[in-house]
Amino acid sequence: MGESSDKRLKSLLKGCRKKNRKAQKELYMLFYNYAMSVAMRYSSDPMEAQEIANDAFIKVFNKLDLYDEAKSFKGWLRRIVVNTSIDYHRKSMKFSKQQNIEDALHVSDPEQALSRLSERELLDFVQQLSPAYRTIFNLYVIEGYKHEEIAKQLGINVGTSKSNLAKARAKLKELILHHAQERNYSDL
Repeated sequence: MGESSDKRLKSLLKGCRKKNRKAQKELYMLFYNYAMSVAMRYSSDPMEAQEIANDAFIKVFNKLDLYDEAKSFKGWLRRIVVNTSIDYHRKSMKFSKQQNIEDALHVSDPEQALSRLSERELLDFVQQLSPAYRTIFNLYVIEGYKHEEIAKQLGINVGTSKSNLAKARAKLKELILHHAQERNYSDL
């Protein structure tokens, strides 16, 4: 952010801390697309992502006094959206497809097909995963959480986290290979 953008953000945050609705709306509009892009990685459809993003903004407005202005607001918002996604799926999902790591198959990435995918196509494949698999995949691969952290956040055991990650990767491999076959990638 530039210097004028930093000043504008600080002004908006100050207004939001005073519960100024206009400042809240401006902050929301300024960061809505970013929050949606994070929420979409954890959601099966745009409506679910919108619900997560809106819930995250409610948390932002209620907990703004906890934000340290010496740090990135965007990073703080991202963490809130990720945690809100976790909360959403913890409340709405039973991790019914959980299995222990011993039951998971080892999978490898189909490198050639993967290199031909657009970011949008890959996001679409991730969104096709079950909520449990998608959440663990995002937390591990995208956010960089360790399996121990994921297990603690989601209230599952470490083996279940590892198993679900392996199954998410297997399902993504299946989707990518199917997509490659549909496009007739002859060199796979």
